[in-house]
Amino acid sequence: MKANDQYGTFNGPAEVRLVRTLPGPIERVWAYLTDPEKRARWFGGGPMELKAGGKYTLHMKHKNLSPDETPPEAYQKVHDEGVEFTGQVLRCEPPRVLSYTFDDNSDVTFELTPQGKEVVLVLTHRSRGDDIPYLTGYASGWHTHFALLIALLEGTPLPLFWATHHRLKAEYEKLRPAAAP
Repeated sequence: MKANDQYGTFNGPAEVRLVRTLPGPIERVWAYLTDPEKRARWFGGGPMELKAGGKYTLHMKHKNLSPDETPPEAYQKVHDEGVEFTGQVLRCEPPRVLSYTFDDNSDVTFELTPQGKEVVLVLTHRSRGDDIPYLTGYASGWHTHFALLIALLEGTPLPLFWATHHRLKAEYEKLRPAAAP
């Protein structure tokens, strides 16, 4: 398995961490995390105040990510109509650290480290409580979104979002119980 295909690791029931190596430079990768138009191409667009305490709105419409794919019925609304998240930026240290609230009970942190012509991205999705009920969905979602980001940065064809997510979610569901304390 190639390094960028490795599964994320569960650090108990409340955290998943994924590591990816991306083509640099670091400023380019930072732009794909923070620029609404670039972020919309692999994850979700929307404004973000790039400062601690800043507000953000994330518009996720998966039809824009995989327009020719029919989503599973459970994800039809996310695909066609999209969803919107609002939250707060917790840390913003360009071009190395971006952290923000993700939902009612979790935060995500992106850490970028230059490594020659490449950039190591470490994503940590962590609960503010004891558990994240949808952690396997988040893990497979980040894994799939990062596959899109890598394809964009490398200039290769984008993978099908829902087919990839479906396959990965089943794998993450097998991996998570083994990580539970």
